[in-house]
This record gives sequence, C-alpha cells and structure tokens, in this order.
Amino acid sequence: MTTRINIVNRQRDMAHVRRWGLLALALAVVLSALFTFTGSAEARGAPESFADLVEKYSPAVVNISTVQNIPARRGRRLPDLPEGTPFGDLWEEFREQFDEGDEPREARSLGSGFIIDADGYVVTNYHVIEEADEITVITIDGDEYEADIVGRDRSSDLALLKIEADEPLPNVGWGNSDGDRIGDWVMTIGNPYGLGGTVTAGIISARNRQIGNSNVEFIQTDAPINRGNSGGPMFNMEGEVIGVNTLIFSPSGGNVGIGFAIPSNYAGYIIDQIREFGRVRRGWLGVSIQAMTKEYAESLGLETDEGALVSRVFPDSPAAAAGVQPGDVITEWDGKPIKDSAMLSRLVGRTEIDRDVDMILIRAGERVTLSVRTGERDDSDFEDDEDSAGRKDDEENPFGDRALVQGMELSPITADLRRRYRIDEDVDGVVATRVVRRSPAARNGIRPGTVIIRVNQRPVSEPVEVVQLLDEALEDGRENALLLVHFRGNTVHILLPLVSDGDADETGDGKR
Repeated sequence: MTTRINIVNRQRDMAHVRRWGLLALALAVVLSALFTFTGSAEARGAPESFADLVEKYSPAVVNISTVQNIPARRGRRLPDLPEGTPFGDLWEEFREQFDEGDEPREARSLGSGFIIDADGYVVTNYHVIEEADEITVITIDGDEYEADIVGRDRSSDLALLKIEADEPLPNVGWGNSDGDRIGDWVMTIGNPYGLGGTVTAGIISARNRQIGNSNVEFIQTDAPINRGNSGGPMFNMEGEVIGVNTLIFSPSGGNVGIGFAIPSNYAGYIIDQIREFGRVRRGWLGVSIQAMTKEYAESLGLETDEGALVSRVFPDSPAAAAGVQPGDVITEWDGKPIKDSAMLSRLVGRTEIDRDVDMILIRAGERVTLSVRTGERDDSDFEDDEDSAGRKDDEENPFGDRALVQGMELSPITADLRRRYRIDEDVDGVVATRVVRRSPAARNGIRPGTVIIRVNQRPVSEPVEVVQLLDEALEDGRENALLLVHFRGNTVHILLPLVSDGDADETGDGKR
C-alpha cells in the first residue's frame, strides 16, 4: 500500500515538473521575442543622439559663398531741383541714395554643399552658383578654397565644383535613396541664413513628389530646411547621403516643415555625367507627349489611362525613324511599364545614347513593338522652327474653301495663313481661321490659328474631311472627338465635345 502511494506521489511530482517546465519554456520564448522586438524597435526608432553622425560626417559639409559682379546701371540720373524748393533736402538725400546704383557693386549669397571625393569634388545646387563670378568653398574648420565649376545642369538643379587642397579632404558617399522608407529618420547639415554649419533632423514625410514641370521625384522631409541650406546633404542613419536639399514650400521663406531633396540615386547619376563629360548627356526620343486621362483613354477605346500619349513626332528624330505616330500611346520602355508621361521622360532621359531599346505602344487598339535607337537630347531640338520668309502668296485663292463646324471656321493651310499664324513648316492639316465665342471649340482651347492635324487618329488636310469625321463620330454616338492640334509651336491632343444639329445654335449660326 505504501509503495503504491509513493508511486502515485512521484507521478504527481513529475506532472508538476513537466507543467512548470512547459511554463518556463513558454515564458522564455515570450521574453526572447519581447527582447528581440524591443531591440528591433530601438534600431528603427528615434536615435538617442545624432552626435556621432555629426562628428563623423560634418567635416565633409561646406559653405558655398558666391560673388556676382553687377555693372553700373545705365540710365538717367535724377534731376536737381531749383534752390528753395520745399523739401529740397529730402529730395537731395533720396537722389544720392538712388545714384549709388550707378556704381558697380557686388552681390553676395550663401549656400551649402558637400565633398564627395578626397580630391576636392563638391556637390551643390545649380541655383546656388548660377550667376556667380567668384565661388569660395569654406570648410567647417574655416579653410577657404577658390572653386572652379566642373559642370552644372539647370534641369536637375545640380552643379559640381572642384577645389584644390594640399591633402586629402574629408568626404561622404552616396546612399541608396530607394532603401529608406516614409517615416525613417534623416539628418541634414547646411548653412541656413549664413550662420554656418547647422544640424537639423526629422523624418521622410513622403516620396516621389513631383513639383511643377520638373522630372525629379523629390523626397519630402520635415527636417528644418531654410534659406542657405540649398545644396546641403540629407543623411540617413547610416551616414549615407540619400538626398540633396534643394527647395522648400513656405509662405514666409522660413521652415514650415515641408522641404524637398533630390534623391541620391538620381543626383549621383547626374553628377557622374557631369564629372565624366562636363555636362549631362540625356537620351532623346523626339516626341511631344502629354498625360493620359480617362477621357482620352475612353476616346481611344482603352481600358486604362496609364501610358504617355504622343502628340507630335519631330522630323529626323529617333521616334520618326522607328515609326512612331501621333496618337500612339507608349505603354512600355525598355521593359519598364509606363504609368504616365513624366515617367517616360525620366526613363528616356536616363537611357544611354545610341542604345537600341524596345518600346511597346498601343495604336488603333493594337499592341505594337518598335525598336528605337536613342539619340542625344539637345535644347535646340525643342525650339520652334522660324517661319520661312519671302514665300509667294497663293493669290488665286488665299483662304481656300471654308467650312463651319462645331463653332470653328476651317480652311486649308496656305502660305499666307502659315505666315499669319506662324505655323511651323512641318505641320500639315486644317487651320481654324475663326472660332465662335462660347462654342465647344472655344471652350476647349481652339483659337484662330489652331491647326487640326488629326480627328480621331485620322489625318486631315481639307475642311470637308474634318466635317465628315465629326459627323461620323456623332452618328456613332460619341460624346467627344479626339483632336490632335498644333498652336504656336505646341502640339497636343484635346477632347472636343460634339454638339448635334439640334443644339447647333451654341456654335453660332447653326451651319455645318
């Protein structure tokens, strides 16, 4: 009996041990996970201090001081007043201050930059040194160096300077701007208001910000950026430069928590181009493009509004050689899907010169693949051609056969009309010579001198062709017609709301 009780007690004790052992193991697992999570949170959370980063990397951040020599103002001096004139003393004082502008003077400005190479290559913003006659780079130790401009690029707002020193200079390296997330900590160092090296910190507030017509997708931050910070670096917590501070949004000119930096992945590419060639060599396709909209997509019979709509193909361009046509929707470039026209511009610009690239587009609802060899972009390729002078007028019929449709009076293009409206020589179509006020055409941007090149992707050369195509669209039940038009050097697609005969009083006299 006693033996049996002892066995039962031992079994109970073993069961307690197993239970406590399992509880201890579970507790250990929980604590381990908790410590792991806490350690991870500390690694990704706010640092206790930025001092180590500042101490290590601030010597590579410099102040940029520029001098612009402004010549004496040309013009009349203010006249002398007769003696005894009331308030004559005040006039003389004002005249003296005004006449000071007749003397040559210097305009000084301050910005920021950072050294990316021990040999003395310095990155800053284009606008910091844009009109400078003298550029001085000042280090954190107060050493001053005269700087030469290696190259600069207005489009990206970046510039590369070179200074000569007797010994290797402290420098910083580019990081991967795509590797940091919204909410990650960043640190900036710059020269706000000329105060000298100043450190601020914040987080990445947003990414891929597009501002105005810039092709740059900026990093937005709430790290304080003020006047004088332009050209300074934005660091991640590993001490890598992931952005170049360039502009702010502010009604007062001071920091309101909305600053922008050029991403390092883009800035590094631009600086490498400048360092190798002295300028930026950008790929060129040779088309004018515009953003797709749902209305454009619907008029083209497409299910999505992604892509870039081609409005013009420049003569003798890579696009023309490849067979691109106005009305094509480019949906893929070199294997990368095109979300919008800005994305296509960025990708083409960063494509190597003379490289063969496969491009996919949609034409009349069909998927087409073209091979295009990129050219090199040159600003002169985007200037409007000057009208040729001295062409003989078409005296027999200077205005051609007119037609009035949808509030537009249309005419074939003649030499006289081409000169009158400054229509480029390579533009063909039908010109609007009069537009009825408050008509659908007027409300949608058609002006006298507008050339209609295509209607619903079909080329036109006579007014009657425009009338027929618009009539067909009405008969098919379409609410809009897609027009490719040219006006004062710009070629774009527009949507023209169609008005039936019954509503034609809005277009003027009701004639078609």
